[in-house]
Amino acid sequence: MPEPVITIKDLRFNYRGVKKPALDGINLDVNKGEFLVIMGPSEAGKSTLASTINSLIPNFFNGKLKGEINVMGRDTRTQSVAQMSEIVGMVFQDFEAELFSTNVELEVAFGPENFAEEWDEIKRRIDENLNYVGLDAFRRRPPSTLSGGQKQKLAIASVLALKPKILVMDEPTTDLDPISKMGVFEITHRLCKRDDLTLMIIEHETEEALFADRVAFIKEGKILKIGPTREVLTDVDTMESLGVMPLGIPKFFKRMGASELPLTPDEGVRAFQSSGWKVNPDAFEKKVAEEKAALAALSEPLIQCKNLEYSYNNTVKALNGVSMDIFKGDMVAIVGQNGSGKTTLAKHFNGLFMPKSGEVSVNGIPTKDQGVFKLGQKVGYVFQNPDHQIFSETVFEEVAFSPRLRKLSEEEVKVTVTDALKAVGLAGCEELDPFSLTKSGRQRVAVASILAAKPEILILDEPTTGLDYAEQRSMMNMVRQLNENGSTIIFITHHMWVVAEYAKRVFVMKDGQLFLQGTTREVFAHADELQTASLRPPHFVEFSNKLGNTFLYPEEMLECMEGKEN
Repeated sequence: MPEPVITIKDLRFNYRGVKKPALDGINLDVNKGEFLVIMGPSEAGKSTLASTINSLIPNFFNGKLKGEINVMGRDTRTQSVAQMSEIVGMVFQDFEAELFSTNVELEVAFGPENFAEEWDEIKRRIDENLNYVGLDAFRRRPPSTLSGGQKQKLAIASVLALKPKILVMDEPTTDLDPISKMGVFEITHRLCKRDDLTLMIIEHETEEALFADRVAFIKEGKILKIGPTREVLTDVDTMESLGVMPLGIPKFFKRMGASELPLTPDEGVRAFQSSGWKVNPDAFEKKVAEEKAALAALSEPLIQCKNLEYSYNNTVKALNGVSMDIFKGDMVAIVGQNGSGKTTLAKHFNGLFMPKSGEVSVNGIPTKDQGVFKLGQKVGYVFQNPDHQIFSETVFEEVAFSPRLRKLSEEEVKVTVTDALKAVGLAGCEELDPFSLTKSGRQRVAVASILAAKPEILILDEPTTGLDYAEQRSMMNMVRQLNENGSTIIFITHHMWVVAEYAKRVFVMKDGQLFLQGTTREVFAHADELQTASLRPPHFVEFSNKLGNTFLYPEEMLECMEGKEN
């Protein structure tokens, strides 16, 4: 029989002052050497559950805890966090907050030093773990100079240096580009093969759960489904009902009526080829022609960049000769690895940055001749973290700020605020404290506050970061509706499925240069080039590419199948 290293029985937890339980009757055994992925919507209880494993609950988060938690023979309720850190390592979602040393080597040394290990042993652990995560060449670098993916790897190395028996990671790839995510999960894939380490990972990215031994779905503090990875991830209906993103490949095969559902691109290709199914080439060509005709109708340039260059402190060249046009009615995605220049580029569109060389024009007038205030009336910018943008006590006051700044009458302000809140689905929320809303709700308030200025162009920097699948889709459906109502949309994202389903065109940034551009379909057809830019298409697009036609999501491929009623 497998040996459980974590045993949880009827676990219940309420945060202080909150009536609704965060955990509501959790029962779970995790076996030695197992790799368990926990998935679920926002506020499902995932991070709360993780915090019980190393005694952060009840020692740091106050509340009422009931039930039993036994980790390698220890009752976590009677152990301190320091005591539990001897056997449980924790990598948090906000991994940058964990890093504080002056160089990489000292960061990894910090834990073993606090455990009073001998210097020879500490040095051995530094060498072993920096080599393990691929950071050996960076040991003298300050953590602040590392990329997002490198910082995450450093956080993992620092925890591994403590030689934990159990490693818990809370959404370790948030905010990372696809290749950086792959780098982190490549580490976890190797870790899960070690028989001396048990892995528990909380993750929103369904594709990354494929390597787990088991997957658990949690919602409203309850485990609703748990089982072997293949069994759980092919349960498309349950995933959609729980607000967890289903994989595109099993979703497609289920809709086609297949009895066995493949999970990966290679499995999908083999299953498709053996099924005898065929794509109707005329239907596909018609779809591509309609797409190109719709884009050809976008002929009025709103934003034009010509040989744009920008440097930080006159030393670090963030943009190097970028030339591009964005048209009225466009909905474009700007993508690229962390540090590729995406946000720097977008901040030139509304005057937050001005070119060091070259030119950016909005409505045919150089941004240098317009200034940030005038540009702000034409180009709205929604930052990645809405909490950096929101400052008022009520939703109404927040959204009313810009119209009042433009000296509209109070009657005009009320109409403008009402229209903006209706556009983002927050009608009736005028008197709420914006900080009482979920992150998705706060993101909508930030969008509404920009819409109230009635800009022609709306820029959203990572609009889906920190949101669960249902919230991501809701947010992007709202953004698409704004586009259909006449707004020109520019969004920056690391979520490739969002690009596939919502962007009309894509600009790929690499090392401060415009590396690739075209329709979304054209860009995703260049999988090899995307790889060199630290990007990769979603699994479903990769599957369709291997079959010879680039489809962006299951529904459009279903429309082009021969001999099937869809």
